[in-house]
Amino acid sequence: MNKKTISLVLGSGGARGLAHIGVIKYLEEHNYKIESISGCSIGALIGGFYAAGKLDLYAKWLEELDVLDMLKLLDFKGSGGLISGEKLINKLESLLGDVNIEDLPIKFTAVAADINAEKEIWMNKGSLLNAIRASISLPLFFTPYTYHGRRVIDGGVLNPVPIAPTFHDTTNLTISVNLGGEAHPNLPIKKIKKDSLISKKIKDYLTNISLPETIVTQDGMYAIANKSFETMQGTIARMKLAAYPPDIEIDIPRNLCGMFEFNMAKELIEYGYNTCKNIEELD
Repeated sequence: MNKKTISLVLGSGGARGLAHIGVIKYLEEHNYKIESISGCSIGALIGGFYAAGKLDLYAKWLEELDVLDMLKLLDFKGSGGLISGEKLINKLESLLGDVNIEDLPIKFTAVAADINAEKEIWMNKGSLLNAIRASISLPLFFTPYTYHGRRVIDGGVLNPVPIAPTFHDTTNLTISVNLGGEAHPNLPIKKIKKDSLISKKIKDYLTNISLPETIVTQDGMYAIANKSFETMQGTIARMKLAAYPPDIEIDIPRNLCGMFEFNMAKELIEYGYNTCKNIEELD
């Protein structure tokens, strides 16, 4: 049986984007062939690693990551953002290697936002790692990235589910994964409990780097800004999807996990896979 060819659109949404990995695994196992990927933020990261044939390696690393490991990747010395991103990008480079987008076996586009020109940037050639770094530049968190002389931030600011780059594809189907879906009151995913030792290490770590309490608390400045950003993304995503509906839309609830709960990788990947099981069009 010939496989159905698809254009896969992977949206932005922080750690919820690990559900993208589960979606990809399901598609691979059910007679689909991904020939094109368009993604922004975490969608660009996951899609880029998949296109480069390194997604399993990335997933394995994430599943072994604990909260303290994650914190050690965050260098609080950014300019225009809390984090410079250097440590994280160095780690991603060790997993991904030096790859150019035009050499990938799958058509790939990462989307970022030019903050001066106030428009999207589609990155479909050059360094894959640089395109990912540009696309994941979450406002206030990551330092904005300079891409070919342009100051860019997270693509989700303008287009959280970037379908437009796939318009000229000749695939059988366009499938989008929206990470800003309707919140569910009862999620079939259990939050990972942090034991007291890990909690103490996190507290000590944040104390050592001297972050102001107004930033790191649950109701701190960054938490409020991040919630505002997610609200904005959700509204834009609904408008984009209504204007340019894909053949199949996969919605991941926006309350599935926190923006930075990457230590829940195994559960989030499984959630993405199981979500696909319940979509009749994918049978």
